[in-house]
Amino acid sequence: MLKNITFQRLSSWFFRKITRIKTRWFKNLFISQFAKIYKIEWQDCVRQRPEQFTNFNDFFTRELKPEARPLSDVAIISPADGKIAACGQLSNTEFIHAKGHHFTLEALIADPDLAEEFKNGQFATIYLSPRDYHRIHMPVTGQLQRTIHIPGKLYSVSLKTAENIPTLFAENERHVSLFETEYGKVIVILVGAINVSSMENVWEGTITPPYASILKYSDYSHEEIILEKGAEMGRFNMGSTVIVITENNNLQLNETLKEYQPIKLGEPLLQKAD
Repeated sequence: MLKNITFQRLSSWFFRKITRIKTRWFKNLFISQFAKIYKIEWQDCVRQRPEQFTNFNDFFTRELKPEARPLSDVAIISPADGKIAACGQLSNTEFIHAKGHHFTLEALIADPDLAEEFKNGQFATIYLSPRDYHRIHMPVTGQLQRTIHIPGKLYSVSLKTAENIPTLFAENERHVSLFETEYGKVIVILVGAINVSSMENVWEGTITPPYASILKYSDYSHEEIILEKGAEMGRFNMGSTVIVITENNNLQLNETLKEYQPIKLGEPLLQKAD
C-alpha cells in the first residue's frame, strides 16, 4: 500500500513539474499536441493560441468566454463540464451505483453527524476528462460554512476505474465544502486523482500539494464567504471528479440526467419538485 501511495505521489509531482515548464518551444508543442489529440474546443476559450499561455497548466486551467456556458435558471446547475458518472438518491446515507457498488456518505466526508443531515438526499458525480474545462463553479449561491480535507490515495478516477473500485471516491484524497443555500445545505466535493498535481479553491488558494496526512476541519461560518451561482469556486490542475450532494428536501434530479451522459457547466442538475 505504501509503495502504491508513493508512486501516486511521485507521478503527481512529476506531472506538476512538467506542466509548469515555461520553455517556449516545449510548452507550445505540449499544448498544441494535447489540443489536437483531445479535440479541444478553442472557440469557447478566451485565449485560443498556445503562445498565449505561460505553461501547460495555464492552458489546462484556461478560462472560457462567459457566453460559452449560459447558466440555467433551475435550482442547482452543473458545476463543471464532464460526464455523469453516477446520480440518484442516497439510500439512507449510502450511494448506490448502477453495478450494485455502494459506499457510505460517512466514509466519503468523514463526518457522521453531517452525513445524517443528508440522509436520502440527492447526489450527482461528474467526471472531468482531460479534454474538459477544469474550473469548478458554484452550482447554487451559497455561504461557505466549513471544509473538510481528507487524505487518501490518488487512484485514477476514470469511469472504468470507478466501475472496478466500488469505494474509489471514499479512498482518494478529497476536499469537502459545505454551503448554506436557499435550498438547504449543499456539499461540493473535489476528488483528487493520479496526476492531479494540485487542487485549488478561491478562498484558500492551493489546497494540495503539500499532501495532507491527517484530517483537517476548517470553520468558515463566521467569515461571510458568499459565492454566487456560477462563480468560480475552485479548479483541478489536471483531471478529476466533482460530487454535488443536497439534503432531502424539495429538490429532484433533472429527469433527463442519466449515467455517462455528457454535461456542461451551467446545465440543469436539480430542480424544484412539482
